[in-house]
Amino acid sequence: MRTLGFVFLSLVILVSFYVFWRIWQILPFGWMGKSGIVLLFVTAFALLFVNFLSDIDQMPMALANTIYHISTSWLVIMLYILILFLLMDLGRLLHLVPNSLMQDSVRGTLMMALLITSIFTYGYFNYRHKVRVPINMVTDKPLTRPLKLVMISDLHLGYPHGRAELARWIKMINDENPDFILVAGDIIDRNIRPLKKEKMADEFRNLQAPVYACLGNHEYYCGIDVAKRFYQKAGIHLLIDSTAQIDGINVIGRDDRTNQRRQPLQQIMQQVDRSKFTILLDHQPYHLEEAEQNGIDFQLSGHTHNGQVWPISWIESRMYELAYGHLKKGNTEYYVSSGLGIWGGKFRIGTQSEYVVLTLQAKQ
Repeated sequence: MRTLGFVFLSLVILVSFYVFWRIWQILPFGWMGKSGIVLLFVTAFALLFVNFLSDIDQMPMALANTIYHISTSWLVIMLYILILFLLMDLGRLLHLVPNSLMQDSVRGTLMMALLITSIFTYGYFNYRHKVRVPINMVTDKPLTRPLKLVMISDLHLGYPHGRAELARWIKMINDENPDFILVAGDIIDRNIRPLKKEKMADEFRNLQAPVYACLGNHEYYCGIDVAKRFYQKAGIHLLIDSTAQIDGINVIGRDDRTNQRRQPLQQIMQQVDRSKFTILLDHQPYHLEEAEQNGIDFQLSGHTHNGQVWPISWIESRMYELAYGHLKKGNTEYYVSSGLGIWGGKFRIGTQSEYVVLTLQAKQ
């Protein structure tokens, strides 16, 4: 993990220097103007280290929030500035882009500024729009009545999302009038302080249906004992390698694979009445074949965020058997959600923030 972190950090540093150099070249200002603008970008870059290598919980809330949002937004913005500069360099090599557009250029600077502003204005409003994903299932297994479930994942509450945003999501969920709510992990982002400060546990109690959840990797990042106490205070039924029977169906919550000692699914299934419809909550969508092999009817996962922005979404689609969306393997159906919330900068480019509404009924 340390090696991976070092490689990622080294790559970010190299990319940043390329971006800074290109910004310096294209700006049509004198030395002072160039220095001032590049310094702003360097400061945003430096805040990444402050965010990840220091304890921002020791800072005033407003300052911690500012550092978090600037530094994580910079990562995404830098990616798109990099892509645009690389495309311009390629165009220059192919003699499609004149050198004058890249050097002390008013036209080049305005073009870059307009493109970046347009992309991230769209990305922000696209993130704010929550997409309702309906899934209708008919089962051969007995049900006491038709059921309506709201399923969500990856809220990432904390510095990314505060209580006001959570309240908006809760109203949206309550408007669906579900029988119960399932959460596939990562309710908490990384720091528990903002959740305590804004009393978000109290906000969860405004949900008008029972809530069942499994752990995600970010609950481990914030501290598993702290996370458990928050879930209890919020009235969320936390399933850790355990099962609950709700309205005549089984709901299983697996511990996150961050815990390498979590129980095998086969062992958990020994507690389960297989004649009942069974839903599995497993945050990270690895080894999907396990659910099929153990007679799971439906698996809900999250974790991937579908990459949040292109081209990360394209990369993730090649990393996972199912990085996003719906899949059926044998008698088991799967849905990997792109998440209701987001990590870092609030931009969705080529992806969506969503919640799933599952309608389940028995075959007539």
